[in-house]
Order: sequence, then structure tokens, then C-alpha cells
Amino acid sequence: MIEGQYNHKNVEDKIYKLWEESGFFDPDKLPNSKKRKPFTIIMPPTNANGNLHAGHALVMTIEDIMTRYKRMKGFKALWLPGLDHAGFETQVVYEKKLEKEGRSRFKMTKEELYKEIWDFTAENKTNIKNQVKKMGSSCDWSREKFTLDQDIVKIVYETFDQFKKDGLIYKGRRISNWCPKHQTSLSDLETKDEERIEKFYYLKYGPFTIATSRPETKFGDKYVVVHPDDKRYAEYKDGQKIQLEWINGPITATIIKDAKSIDLEFGTGAMTVTPWHDAVDFDLSQRRGIEQEQIIDLQGRLLPIAGEFAGMKILEARPKIIEKLQAKGLVVKIEENYKHVVKTCYKCNTLIEPQIMEQWFLKMEPLAKPAIKAIQTGKIKFIPEHYKKIALHWLNNILDWPLSRQIAWGIPIPGDENGDTFDTWFSSGQWPFATLMASHNKNDIKNFYPTDVMETGGDLIFFWVSRMIMFSLYRTGKIPFKNVYMHGLVLDAKGQKMSKSKGNVINPLDLIEKYGTDALRMNLVVGNTPGTSLPLDENKIKGYRNFANKIWNAGRFVLMNTDGVNLSKKPKLSKEDAKHLSELNKLISKITKQMDSYKFYLAGEEIYHYFWHVFCDKIIEEKKKDIMGENLAKKNSAKWLLLEIYATCMQLLHPFMPFITEEIWQELPIKKKNLLIVENWPK
Repeated sequence: MIEGQYNHKNVEDKIYKLWEESGFFDPDKLPNSKKRKPFTIIMPPTNANGNLHAGHALVMTIEDIMTRYKRMKGFKALWLPGLDHAGFETQVVYEKKLEKEGRSRFKMTKEELYKEIWDFTAENKTNIKNQVKKMGSSCDWSREKFTLDQDIVKIVYETFDQFKKDGLIYKGRRISNWCPKHQTSLSDLETKDEERIEKFYYLKYGPFTIATSRPETKFGDKYVVVHPDDKRYAEYKDGQKIQLEWINGPITATIIKDAKSIDLEFGTGAMTVTPWHDAVDFDLSQRRGIEQEQIIDLQGRLLPIAGEFAGMKILEARPKIIEKLQAKGLVVKIEENYKHVVKTCYKCNTLIEPQIMEQWFLKMEPLAKPAIKAIQTGKIKFIPEHYKKIALHWLNNILDWPLSRQIAWGIPIPGDENGDTFDTWFSSGQWPFATLMASHNKNDIKNFYPTDVMETGGDLIFFWVSRMIMFSLYRTGKIPFKNVYMHGLVLDAKGQKMSKSKGNVINPLDLIEKYGTDALRMNLVVGNTPGTSLPLDENKIKGYRNFANKIWNAGRFVLMNTDGVNLSKKPKLSKEDAKHLSELNKLISKITKQMDSYKFYLAGEEIYHYFWHVFCDKIIEEKKKDIMGENLAKKNSAKWLLLEIYATCMQLLHPFMPFITEEIWQELPIKKKNLLIVENWPK
């Protein structure tokens, strides 16, 4: 019998232990396992560098809903969990820890740093696993993987070797995005564009006027570029030499006429070339054989070529350089409020300093073509659909990928003399097939691949989703997943992005402690359409806690008034009760269609409103008079109907609110029942 008030703290740990001990998280241990069709989700590996945040809570909720629903529908449901070493991101987190301790990674050997971060992630792995369990996640822990597991690393190396054999890997001196703070190169996806308002300087360069926001890069500029069709500079010839006074004295400069690298309409139509510190200039230097000279070092300080400014940080040197140019009469004018976009490190906001350096690169165009075909032919579906266009646009304009990172934490690149590691997305891009290839069950890759759904954040469409498609097609000849479900950001109650600096970060574990996991899960899914951002409002979570109480109290009433009812023996129903049962069946059909089409946000809302406003507010109130009345036929009809609807609602609610529904299910007078987690979805 359901007694007292519902207290999630007395239920959730007990129920999760019950599920774990049942073995039903393992698809091979499900009832009639051999007769079931597989359904597979590979959990996006959580970064092993901290606690679960609200975004993780959303991931766990949506993926658990999918898994529980399919399990109840009779599928051999595998939800494979995992954790990511998260390379650069984890090292950044650990560096902050070192800073607080008054230590620096630059005073440690790579081996010492690696060992410390390994211990740090080992501790976090245990912590995060417990937090994932708190969310009610019914994933198969026996198949859990970590991106630094030896069997995963072996597969990553096999892929790298195959790329090399097929001529897709090369090492070359190219311009790279360099973060002076973290001392590593970054891919374009790991930088962010930031709008800044700065001064814009118009400088006299012989007979030309050039414009720049970065005069500190100009010490080595010995070439001036104009468009061949620019009538303003028709008198000058390509390759012509001119003498001029520059920052540190007289120089000889060469005129270059090039249509590809200069915009005829922008500014003065003339620019100087800094190949070492600008991607456009680097491209020009490669095409025209222009000398490349480093002006700024890897720490963001000026080199000896800068003369008296050598050793200075660039922002410190900039006004002093302008003072010197003004003294020489070489400053034409200064625009005070020049608005432009600069590249910064996505983790620390440090200004990216492009640098020419030797890196490992992966040729992406040959990998992109099969991925484009798979998406265009509908083998992979995107939810919401507009992500298909976004993915295709990026794949059709893809650039070679710089794989090497100058950090200690990660998978070492084999044969690299500098000890560089792989970009973390190189290993996680192989996650769907690597986890199943490395499984203790050697048949998993055959039985559970391709997977059914990849559920992840919309911001990972380039970082991860597109790369998984490319890598999986390359290694296995098959797509990695049939559907991509993209959720949006979880925002605070005011619709602002959560950040530590704003002080608006909400810890899902705190909310679970106060209101219970089921209430949090309902808030995360109801009304949360794919691809849109969701405000996390504590008042709404409180409302779903009230809903849990409503479920509990309704269960107490139903059980107190349905003693002796056998659901397998349906009595002759009154006309009114038959109508209620027909409406319930229509609801089941509607919710099932919504679940099958990934519209969990509608299905959750549908069952919520039905249970509260139809079953509790209307049907229970109507049936009280029949239950208390003298008409035996009506009494039996009403009792059976109440228990049938209530039991069915527990089944429909289970994917959304697994803890309270499983607890109640144990008390329902149903013969030959199993745990609710493996009961059949109602028909």
C-alpha cells in the first residue's frame, strides 16, 4: 500500500539499486533478449574534468527517455555510457587548479603534468558516474568506456595509420591559430569571433597609405600589395622596387599586384604583407614565394626584429610604436572607434596570434564527400531538419584539419618528435564504432552498429557530429547513426546563458536534492523542442514536484478503493466508463506516435495534462459516487476503470518520471508483473 507523503529521498537511491541488481540495463539480460531487435544510443562522452551541469542533465534525460521507451516497446535497448579525457579542455581546467595552488604547468615536465591530470580525471570519473546515476540513467555500466582506455587508443592509432597509408595525413609548415596563454595551436572550431572596438591606423608606406589595427606586426613588412585593376596604382608595375622610410629606418619594398588577396573596394586598396602572422598573407606568400619572417614569439612578445621594442608584449608596444611613427611623420590619421572582429581562444578569450609552425594535418575533402552523399540521400536524418543544411554547408567548404596539440594531456601522436597530442575530437570522432569494437562482447559491433540515435547539442554539429559521420564511413563503410537529435542550450530562468562569471550556474544535483529527479526531468523535457534553448526555472521544477505528489496521492486513493480488482478480468463497463477507456486508448495511440517521432516535449505534456486534468480532476471525482454507491455493476466498472487508467498512466509516465512510477508499480495489484522498466508499453 502507498502510504504517507511522497519523499523522493527515500525512493530514488533504492529504486536505482533495484534496477542495477535486475541486470536490465544490459540488453543481453532483458527478457526474451534474443527475440528483440536492437536499439542503440552511444552516450556523448562527458568530460571527466568536473561535475555534471544543466546541459548534461538534459542529455541524460532525453537519452534515458528514448532508451526506456524503446526497452518497453520490446527492443534490445543498449545505451552505452562513456567519459572523455577532453584533451585541451581538461588541461585548461587543471591549469586553473594549479594557478589557485600557486603552481604552473610550465615548471613541470610533461610526464609529471600527465600523471597529475590522470589522477584528477580518475577522481572525477567516479564522481560523474554517481551523478549520471542520480539522473536515473538506465545505461549499461558493464560496457562503459573512456577515451583513454587502451583498447580505444589502439583503435584511434589504427585509424591514424590507415589515414597515413591512404595519403590523407601529412605534416607541414602552415599558419596555425596559436593561443599564447595556453601555448598550443587550435583548430578554427576552437576559436571564437569577438567584436572589438579599437583604433585603426592609417600609415604612410612610401607613396602608399596602408591601414591596420596591428602596427606591431609591421616591422618585417617588405611587400605592398595592390589590385591589378586599381587605377589609383596603374603607374606601378608588379615586382617594382621602391625605397621608403619605415619604423626602424629605410627599407626596400617590392610592389605586388594580386587580385586574389586584396579587396579593390576596401580602405585604401593597398596593404603590406605579414605572412607569419596573417592567414591571407601566408596564402599569398605561398603562391608568390614571398619571404616569411616571424615578428612575435609564442609568448606574444616582439622579437629582435622590432629593435628597441624587442621583448615587449604587443599591447604594451602598440602605442609606443605609433608614437615613433608619428615622430617620423608616417601616421596619416587614426580612426578612434574601429569596429572589427578578432579571433580569440574559446576557453580563455586570449587574442589568437597566428604563427607558422609544423603540424600534423588530415585531408578532409576526401572524407567529406561520402558524408555529404549519406546526408543528401537521407541515410542520416537531422532533428530539427535545418541542421542538415548547416552540416552540408560546412562539409562542402571543409578545410584540412590540424590534428596536433602542444599539450601534455591526451593521446600522443605516434612518431611525433615534439610529443604533441591529438586534438581530442580526433578520438571522440571515432566514438560510435570504437566503443562497440572495443566492447567485451565481440559481437556488439555486429549487433548494435550502426546506432539509432546520436543525441547532442546543436553547437557540436561541426566539432563532433560531422566528424563522426566522416570517420565512421571511412573505417566501417557504414553511417554511425540513423538519426541526429539536436538539443539547445539550457539557460537560466531569465533566458541567459549560464556562466560562472555571471553567477547564474544552476547545479542539477542541488535541484534533485530539493525537488527530486523526476521533477527536474519533466521540467527539462516538457515544452523543450529540439534545437531551441530552454530556460531552467526553479518554480516550474517545484510545479512538477507538486505533480509527483499528485501522482502519489492519486495512487493512494485508487489503491484504497480498488481492493480485490483483477485487471486481467475486465467487467462489463458502464457506457460512461467505456467512453473513458476509449479516450485512454486514443491517448496511448497519440503519445506513441509522438514518442516514435521524437516529440518527447509533446508526449510529456500530453500525459501530464491527461493525468492531472482529466484523470484526477474529472474521472476520479466522477467515479467517487459510483464507488460509494449501491449499484454493484457500476461500482465494479468504476473500480476497474480507475485501476486500469492509473496503471496505464504509470507506464506512459515511466520514461519521463522513472523513480516514482517504478516505486508505485511495485504496489499495484497486478499479477505476473515484472519491474516497470521492462513492462510492455501500453497498446
